Amino acid sequence: MRRLMSVLGIAGAVLLAALGVNGCASASAASSLNVSSAYVPQPTTPGITVAYLDIRNNGRADRLIAVHTSVGGTVQLRAPGARHAGMLSMHTVADIPIPANSLVQLNPDSYHLLITGAGLMRDGKDIMLQLTFANAGTITVIALVTNPETGGGSYFLN
Repeated sequence: MRRLMSVLGIAGAVLLAALGVNGCASASAASSLNVSSAYVPQPTTPGITVAYLDIRNNGRADRLIAVHTSVGGTVQLRAPGARHAGMLSMHTVADIPIPANSLVQLNPDSYHLLITGAGLMRDGKDIMLQLTFANAGTITVIALVTNPETGGGSYFLN
């Protein structure tokens, strides 16, 4: 009987160790992306604004493929195009690449999010951004609505 209990104890320890390794692997994959500094300028035209944020990727390459807001509307992924007469053109893209082991900063002169048809957004209030990645799944972040005209946060100050 003692021998049976000893064998069962060892088998249980091996099983727990195996589960622990698998749990760590999936937890590290899920936590390889970290989103920070998210903010949305208060719309000057009702229902139209942009969103900026930083995405730190400590793992394998990924892609941002969709975004939804807590205030509704449609979110387009935007990328810089060519410069014409000193103006940088922007166009809609299907995804935003997030290279392995990198920091991607969504800002006015690079990739960013264009929000249209959204509900009311006021200076100092928060909205939720639900970011969907091809590999990492969905990450929800809080984005502060700012008013740059009155000294509210801006990308360059955050």
